[in-house]
Amino acid sequence: MQDSIILKQHHEDYVELIQFTDTHIFASQDHTFDGIDTMASLEQVIAHARAQCWPTDAILVTGDLVHDPVPTAYERLSVVLGKIQSPVFCLPGNHDAPELMYQILCNENIKILNSIITNYWLILMLDTFLLNTHAGHLDVEELDMLDQRLNQYKNKHVLICLHHPPVPIDSPWMDKMGLDNPAEFFAVIDKYSHVRGILWGHVHQEFMMTRKNVLLMSSPSTCVQFTPGTERYIKDDKQAGYRRLKLLASGEIITDVFRI
Repeated sequence: MQDSIILKQHHEDYVELIQFTDTHIFASQDHTFDGIDTMASLEQVIAHARAQCWPTDAILVTGDLVHDPVPTAYERLSVVLGKIQSPVFCLPGNHDAPELMYQILCNENIKILNSIITNYWLILMLDTFLLNTHAGHLDVEELDMLDQRLNQYKNKHVLICLHHPPVPIDSPWMDKMGLDNPAEFFAVIDKYSHVRGILWGHVHQEFMMTRKNVLLMSSPSTCVQFTPGTERYIKDDKQAGYRRLKLLASGEIITDVFRI
């Protein structure tokens, strides 16, 4: 598996990214997620992003790519993502099967790797997959890679992407399924001053806070939305969406959320 790539930018002084997350594609087109056709919803989100945010330098797909971790689901997703001309970078979520992702999704425009290098930024894609649970974990190898990359690229601003939230989002049922070792994660982050943002999926809702001058963000799912601040799962009536990010040479992150 290739572990890094140099990203071609449309603009010298900033990088434009779109985050799609929690696409939850099924093996069968007849299955839905709480009444939502996840493939149709994803196609609508992509069409909306094309109309509003194109051209973009890259697409980040931050986990739960499929709902059924079987080859057919990834093959269906590969067809849709393969039609996007921009580079697409994926990482696994709790519904995924990482080995199947590597086998089926990687092609000319879809990549699974840990480091995306731009003129002024380093974008790190972390793997928090943990077998037989919806929670996430960063193992020793992944934390070591994070530490090594942050030390290696001190001359660049850094955006870190993962599936599971490293902080509580004030939804008790979801907070039980977050990253299970956030202290170890932030012990690495806090050693460095050039981390500017942390971006995740999993929670199917928009969230933003700042921790020690680092912007922390989650984003809507491309399908079903979860109502914030609840004790249990309640489907939100908000529409599917995605996040756009502009990473400036200064280290500033300009970001907004779009809904279809």
